[in-house]
Amino acid sequence: MRRNGRGGTEYGELLTAGAGHMLKIAPYLVATILTGPVLAGIFGALVPSFGFFPALGHDTFGLDAWRALLAWPGIAGSVFLSLASGLVTVAVALVLALLFLAVFFETRAFTWLRQTIAPLLAVPHAAAAFALAFLIAPSGFLARLLSPWATGWQRPPDLLIVQDEWGLSLMAGLIMKEVPFLLLMALAPLAQIHAGQRMRLARSLGYGRISAWFKSVVPALYPLLRLPLYAVIAYSSANIDVALILGPVAPPPLAVQVLRWSNDPELDFRMIAAAGAILQFAVTALAIAIWALMEFCVARMARGWLVTGRRRSGDAGLALLGRVTFPALILASALGIAALGINAFARVWRFPDALPGRWTLAHWQSVGETAAGPVFATLWIALLTTALSLVLVIAVLENERRKGERSGRLLELLIYVPLLVPQIAFIFGLVLLAEIAGAPPGGGLVAAGHVIFVLPYVYLSLSEAYRRQDPAWTKIARTLGQSAAGAFWRVRLPMLLTPLLTAFAVGAAISVGQYLATRLLGAGRVETVTTEAIALAAGGDRRLIGAWALTQAILPVAGFALALAAPRVIWRNRRGMIGGDR
Repeated sequence: MRRNGRGGTEYGELLTAGAGHMLKIAPYLVATILTGPVLAGIFGALVPSFGFFPALGHDTFGLDAWRALLAWPGIAGSVFLSLASGLVTVAVALVLALLFLAVFFETRAFTWLRQTIAPLLAVPHAAAAFALAFLIAPSGFLARLLSPWATGWQRPPDLLIVQDEWGLSLMAGLIMKEVPFLLLMALAPLAQIHAGQRMRLARSLGYGRISAWFKSVVPALYPLLRLPLYAVIAYSSANIDVALILGPVAPPPLAVQVLRWSNDPELDFRMIAAAGAILQFAVTALAIAIWALMEFCVARMARGWLVTGRRRSGDAGLALLGRVTFPALILASALGIAALGINAFARVWRFPDALPGRWTLAHWQSVGETAAGPVFATLWIALLTTALSLVLVIAVLENERRKGERSGRLLELLIYVPLLVPQIAFIFGLVLLAEIAGAPPGGGLVAAGHVIFVLPYVYLSLSEAYRRQDPAWTKIARTLGQSAAGAFWRVRLPMLLTPLLTAFAVGAAISVGQYLATRLLGAGRVETVTTEAIALAAGGDRRLIGAWALTQAILPVAGFALALAAPRVIWRNRRGMIGGDR
């Protein structure tokens, strides 16, 4: 018995030692996953852009691809549109997010916002874009609600609202999605910078609520939002799925044009697409540089304003703006989703009727006949990539806890690498490298590509809750006879069930919404609900689009609903376990 006990102890120690070694290599593995494909993809696009692509018979370097790119009709308009989309989106989204926080910080609405911000992010960008298109189109839901009693319209007006040449509808769609993202990124650091104490101190000195927020909290909060803001610029300047739905057609945003070149049957267009991908990288880098310059100028100009001593400059107007725009954003989102649902069930819906005259399930029957494959592919890719990402993130955070120090600044920066580099800039290069290596496109390659984008969001969603957990729980478990592994699996991990499931839901939502990685790495052979919905965008069948877009939105929302409900069911007799960050 003693020999068996000692053998069991030695086996347990061996497992613990093995786990320790795995934890030590986890940060390096995550850094490789986040940066390796990005660097390889950029290299894979950079070399063909200068004419060297032996697989197509081009074995000498040259500038022909760049000449063809710069001579392409409308290329200047595409570049300007991409640059403007990045800068306008981030500026408006940042102002709205900060204004919302200034107006509602430490109110009941703020508590509600904390609880619902993650589910707001669950709706994929494509579904949100379709919802906005169905809402603001000349024959959309908003025009129907206001006609004819407010507008006098008996037929849809001849206005180009969706896919307008200035990209305003594109920017509006991006803003609707980026405001919740920036709010989520701002919520975590508020406790770190003691925002509540700063507000109370400023208010005690006579400052109005808005002035107190922007003078005492924003200077400390903004540096912590810098990388998320750069990520918003990168996404908005190089977005494809929203641009295909809401963006101009001629000329399109640069990333959309690069996608068209990459899909052209004439293989030599791959060289122009490679040059376009590198140009998109340069445009995004320029947008970030312009934002950094604007940030510097605003900081210099704001120094005098911060010390003027004015207590309530413009507070009343800004507070009113915040109270109006936040409900308006929520209302627009709700009406857009409602428009998707109504279109999905409408059979006869004449303008200006607010609701359809006849309803039908025919569109859902059509979706049901073809949706099994895309839904299954969407689910297995999302579950696999999110589970793998969650394991890696837990390993990184647990290694950090055992070392007794936060992850290095370098790793924190690397988390943002896939978010700061335009997808088209490196995914196209990865496709070319995969072709050269003979790797067949398919579900495995698509899943590997999804991990690159899912892992950062899982890390950002889980890291703060994981770090806030009181280390005393481990000591208590050890004093009660638990091993280090036992304390982790039986005490600490169950207490983190809520943030773990929330991070899993966030990661799954990101995977469900991936379009470009699925489209290019799968070479059109992997069909998901996102690729199917966006493929219908050019068709104009609103009823079918509504059904597919609603299907795409339901999947991540259902994931969040399960993530919120499961801890309440599992811990129904232990309510203190639901919070998960103690």
